[in-house]
Amino acid sequence: MSSLCFLFVCCFLLLYPHVLIQAQQPYIKEFNTDCVTRNTSTSVYGYACNGLNHTCQAYLTFRSNPPYNTVASISTLLNANQTQLSQLNSVSQTYTFATGQTVLVPTRCSCLGQVYQANATYVIRSGDTVFLIANDTFGGLSTCQAIETERNSKTVNIYPGSKLTVPLRCACPTQKQAADGVKYLLSYLVTWGQWVSAISDSFGVDTEMTLEANGLSEQDDMIYPFTTLLIPLSNPPSRLQTIAPPPPPSTPPPPSLLEPSPATPASDHKWVYVLVGVLGGVVLAFAIGLCVFFFKKKKVLPPVVVVPSASQSFEAVEKPWDKKLDVDEDSEFMESLSSIAQSLKVYKVEELESATQDFSPKCLLKGSVYQGTIRGELVAIKKMHGDVSNEIRMLNTIHHHNLVNLLGVCFSDGHWYLVYEFAVNGPLGDWIYYNAQGSNKLLNWMQRIQIGLDVANGLDYLHSYTTPPYVYKNLESSNVLLDGDFRAKITNFDLARSAEGQEGQFALTRHIVGTRGYMSPEYLENGLISTKLDVYGFGVLLLEIVTGKHVSDLYEKVNKNLSEVLYDVLEEENTDKNEKLTDFIDQRLRGNYPPQLAMSVVKLIDGCLDKDPSARPDMNEVSQCLSRVLTTSQAGDLSLTISVQAR
Repeated sequence: MSSLCFLFVCCFLLLYPHVLIQAQQPYIKEFNTDCVTRNTSTSVYGYACNGLNHTCQAYLTFRSNPPYNTVASISTLLNANQTQLSQLNSVSQTYTFATGQTVLVPTRCSCLGQVYQANATYVIRSGDTVFLIANDTFGGLSTCQAIETERNSKTVNIYPGSKLTVPLRCACPTQKQAADGVKYLLSYLVTWGQWVSAISDSFGVDTEMTLEANGLSEQDDMIYPFTTLLIPLSNPPSRLQTIAPPPPPSTPPPPSLLEPSPATPASDHKWVYVLVGVLGGVVLAFAIGLCVFFFKKKKVLPPVVVVPSASQSFEAVEKPWDKKLDVDEDSEFMESLSSIAQSLKVYKVEELESATQDFSPKCLLKGSVYQGTIRGELVAIKKMHGDVSNEIRMLNTIHHHNLVNLLGVCFSDGHWYLVYEFAVNGPLGDWIYYNAQGSNKLLNWMQRIQIGLDVANGLDYLHSYTTPPYVYKNLESSNVLLDGDFRAKITNFDLARSAEGQEGQFALTRHIVGTRGYMSPEYLENGLISTKLDVYGFGVLLLEIVTGKHVSDLYEKVNKNLSEVLYDVLEEENTDKNEKLTDFIDQRLRGNYPPQLAMSVVKLIDGCLDKDPSARPDMNEVSQCLSRVLTTSQAGDLSLTISVQAR
């Protein structure tokens, strides 16, 4: 019996070798350049699936090298989101990197088989070999062994023009790393003359953690060019961390160089201390005055959230405010006001009254939002009641061109005034819903897909690129604004909440707030909240964008599940006729859209509306899908765009 158990254990370990390395990944060493040797004791095929999650947000570095030296070309090569890559590196989407510059690349890492990887597609060029593709074109982000394993081809040679799947090296944090606060793993490309400690220092990571993550020790810390070194990170990387670390000093500097010159009398520095004292006094006086100012203000009202009744099928649930509390300002509230005032532009209420003609009804846009002009610039001013410090704090820490920008705040007589950038083309709903009386407002196919991509990028930023991550919770057409170029900006963040610590899990709430047509089944029925709630809401919004119909009209055609409206279209996919698809797409776009791409969008919507939250794609996958649809549309339907715009 014991021998049988021993045999079972041996077979298990042979079939699943990654269970032996639950704490770290083995460093590849120099085996990346040996395309013949099959060394399974290293990570030559990829990093083992020993992480806490089977899929996760990960990061890569890539060293620019023509023709892969622009944001667009690097994004295409590594199958990365172009918008996210430009934001991560703090550059524009048309930026060209210097040759050899380190570029941060966001990616979605998944466990495929027994190893983690993020797949890229590469079109083979004349003269390419598997070795050159892995170590030259991709710089070591893949290996010839991993590519050969992925090929699974009967042919020995690779041929120009054919497509090759290139598995990129990435990994997800282990349970031990997650317990230590590690949220991301960065696959750092090692180059000549680098060492573990210097690379770790540049990312603010303890060298010991980096050594452990790669199965290295202080005695065995040699690393090689064109290999990846896993860097454990608590926060997403930044461009400042990619600056090449300086070489170590050969000898310590002489102590005499650190001492002040005896020829300089101490009295020469007295003016420095005087200046510091004066500035310190001014700052202190300002802080005291600010506190006195705020203490004179009355306590604002706390929010009370109501649970909607069954009759409120498609109406937004309002949040009434209770009566004012007859108490003094507490210290926590005062502290929040002080921090906000120090980090945001604070307007005087007189400025806002002048900008809106004393909040004239002529300037009222919707609800309590007014159009105003401050120093010649159009702004939107939202008048609010209650404690909105959490919303302001959130908007002050997130910055993305698909999220409306908070310009400043004002607090006066128990009211908050939030000043936003102005979106001249107004809410998305004004442009997408079909009006039987006719309307001059019409979006063509590519504008609609671009808007969908903009919203997806904004949500993906909230889910994956903020600390902490956020669930938006309030997606609907009235909360998406269009600027002068018809680019989308998400607004109205009063329902957004932190998803910190959830790691894809669900949180419970008994306060169901939002617009019912957009709310996911698990939230509406059981109060479950996760980022997949936003994915469902996005599916509803994209359905409205494509069909030109309001969600309430769409619900009239189904019994319970909104995805039922897609059944007929999906069933007709493999037929020669597209009658159902023609009836499904907004009639104003009849004949002016690519049917195959439209069907891809229908499938995407179907995935977003899946009743099972775990079966829905994440917003990164949604962004990549819509990006491909938009790119293909731009490449093949340029004449189509002109005809639609001319209508």
